[in-house]
Amino acid sequence: MDLADKVATPGHDARPGAALPLLAAGPGAFDLLDGVRVLDLTTSIAGPYAGMLLGDLGAEVVKVERPGAGDDARAWGPPFLDGESLWFVAVNRNKRSLTLDITSTAGAELLRGLIGQADVLLVNQPARSLAKLGLAPAQLRAARPELIHVSITGFGLTGERADHAGYDLIAEGYSGVMDLTGTPESEPQKVGAPAADMLAGQDAAMAAIAALFARARTGRGRSIDIALTDSMTRFLTCRIVPYLGSGEVPRRSGGRDSVIAIYQAFETADEPITLGLGNDGIWRRFWEAAGRPERGRGPAHGSNALRRAHRAAIVAEIQDILRGRPRAEWLAAFAAARVPAGPINRVDQVVADPALIARGLFYQVEAEGTAMPQVGTGFLLDGAANRPRRPPPRLGADTAAVLGEWLGLDAARVAALKAEGAL
Repeated sequence: MDLADKVATPGHDARPGAALPLLAAGPGAFDLLDGVRVLDLTTSIAGPYAGMLLGDLGAEVVKVERPGAGDDARAWGPPFLDGESLWFVAVNRNKRSLTLDITSTAGAELLRGLIGQADVLLVNQPARSLAKLGLAPAQLRAARPELIHVSITGFGLTGERADHAGYDLIAEGYSGVMDLTGTPESEPQKVGAPAADMLAGQDAAMAAIAALFARARTGRGRSIDIALTDSMTRFLTCRIVPYLGSGEVPRRSGGRDSVIAIYQAFETADEPITLGLGNDGIWRRFWEAAGRPERGRGPAHGSNALRRAHRAAIVAEIQDILRGRPRAEWLAAFAAARVPAGPINRVDQVVADPALIARGLFYQVEAEGTAMPQVGTGFLLDGAANRPRRPPPRLGADTAAVLGEWLGLDAARVAALKAEGAL
């Protein structure tokens, strides 16, 4: 943490995030995509998350929003912080906001000019709407074959469901993940985060980066078609392929039926833990940590296949042992023995984890006098965590600046466009 950073003093702000590091925007931010311009026309979570990831990696991202209302997610609350939806704040850092009525004649003309300056275009309207607005891949790339056009929808731009509306919840239901989430006696459950949105957003960013890499060699852009349902279904690869190869339909089981025989949650004397005995060596080390090394060396359960055949009895045996000591003692013993184990954290415990904070995963960035909490990019580059270049933008805060830099419009022209209602 350099001198531009500080940690808020506990007690001055009751918000849980107030004690997180407050990072100065700019210095130390990743710059891998420096010079790449991204025009983000998306709303909600998946598309904005894709744009944020590209911005995190150094791209210049301009978020085009509806005048007066902006991104749908700006209204998703409570909770709000200083008038901003925290759902919006979660996926919109490292962008500038430009308001534009793309349905107006002047707005549509400006949009075409902005697209002419962009390397990557992010959209999340269905195929029919894109065609009506003149934003379909074929329409735009006919004039600019070097453009990388990235579409994110519920079901893709082709096929019988192309015009169907879709959200994260709908994609999770289609994918099978809800049927596999929960205990046998429970109803199907949604994942506890917008998993399809986040996966689709990550897929979109990854595909855009790959397309940029290819364009550097060929000069040709690409049309990328991302579907929430596809991304969420791909997430189940390790459940789908075993079914396709064996005919065994997986059922929800509270996470107790992994191909790894002992891979689940257990109770201790106070709080639960997770335990993953993923190979024969870990199996033996577990029993050494539990004080029964001879148990781990016995031939009866010496392989994963044998342990799976006797899973219920082994689980009951381990459960009886783990109830004898509190969680902290077990986790210390397992860490020393290199046995994969961990707590089952609540969100308030996760964000207070000093190891995650030290890796740059949680911080605050100042936005017009308000410290906005953020979750970091999630990986280190040359040993350093990423840092924010811009806080999540206020609606339309950068309209004049972007129109001046990208299209050469002066203040008088911008004022006239605002008077017309185009901005």
